[in-house]
Amino acid sequence: MTDKQPLFEGVRVLDVSTLLAGPIAATLLADYGAEVIKVEHPRGDDLRSWGEKKDGLSMWWKVYSRNKKLISVDLNHEEGRKVILKLVADTDVLIENFRPGRMDHWGLSYETLSSVNPRLIEVSVTGFGQTGPYKDRPGFGTIAEAMSGFANINGNSDGSPTLPPMPLADGVAGITASFAIAGSLFRRERSGEGERIDLALYEPLMWIIGPQVSENQQLGIVHGRRGNQSTITSPRNIYETRDGRWIALSASAQTIAERLFRCIGRPDLIKDPKFETNTDRLKNRDELDEIITSWTKERDQKEIVKIFEANQVAVAPVYDTSQLSNDEHFRERGSILSINDPNFGPMLMQGLITKLAKHEGKVKYPGKEHIGEDTIEVLLDAGYTKEEITKLAGTGAIKYYGEPK
Repeated sequence: MTDKQPLFEGVRVLDVSTLLAGPIAATLLADYGAEVIKVEHPRGDDLRSWGEKKDGLSMWWKVYSRNKKLISVDLNHEEGRKVILKLVADTDVLIENFRPGRMDHWGLSYETLSSVNPRLIEVSVTGFGQTGPYKDRPGFGTIAEAMSGFANINGNSDGSPTLPPMPLADGVAGITASFAIAGSLFRRERSGEGERIDLALYEPLMWIIGPQVSENQQLGIVHGRRGNQSTITSPRNIYETRDGRWIALSASAQTIAERLFRCIGRPDLIKDPKFETNTDRLKNRDELDEIITSWTKERDQKEIVKIFEANQVAVAPVYDTSQLSNDEHFRERGSILSINDPNFGPMLMQGLITKLAKHEGKVKYPGKEHIGEDTIEVLLDAGYTKEEITKLAGTGAIKYYGEPK
């Protein structure tokens, strides 16, 4: 068998997006071999200021800018826009997330870019998309999480709608964008034509939360909050353990529910009219959760997991970050990787999101420290001379780190 080749080997991506959804899509492509050139404003991407820092460096930046070359170009500067046009000529994918019309205002419309490179695939990620009455509204993940219907069904029944504690909409949109890019690259191999991808932040999240629109229109149902319970299967919840931890349990199949009842010493529930079928259990889920909780509170987390796993009941410990980082399965499979970072030494981060039998993916390095760290290299490769690069930097159109050699 020959050595594995990167899935996106030979694909060049120009990532001019900021913060998260667009950059996540670019990172996923970079993980599987694409050459990703991250374009930052000379003041730096806002992601550099997110979250916890060590020695002034953001962990968010380190993770989501991994495997990327960094150049710094000011798109408000005419000469900076000329740099982008020159790079586009040899680019497969351009990712941007400016408000609709901003790229046109800069003279970087899709029509202009595709006239330079007809095979270009452009991805535009915005809050509400390129069309519709809301298209000019500012949009961040929080807005998408609210308007997609997610926040309204998330949280406890006696509490307020609850936003996720992480950028859920951005993450789902980023993964969706990478799917659209991969599909467009495949189609381009057959047609020779580029593509323009219009992605609204709220749409992928609205899609994955279920057939709520259909249920509302057909059945008049408006779903509310159920905490950790499910509206489609029972039992499904998190349950407290004796040692103050929690386990997550899902008995989504009848056979698993029956195994669960035997494990907790209640085989009588199998034929109990209140719990015999999933429909019965949904009607009486609060009572069933009380029965399960009374059993879990008498045992430690590890003991419960061991009992349930031995009897093929779908269960998982609710991990805190320390447990997540040290799980032997995650480490052995590569879900958690240790990557050498020039600033921090060995650094843990998420691994690849899929494992491919015949193609390689790899985290080569975390996000680089310096704004414009690769500007010189990238522009030299694009045909600029050292003198031209120095002149451009003098005008403020670009920024580089180091000196042209």
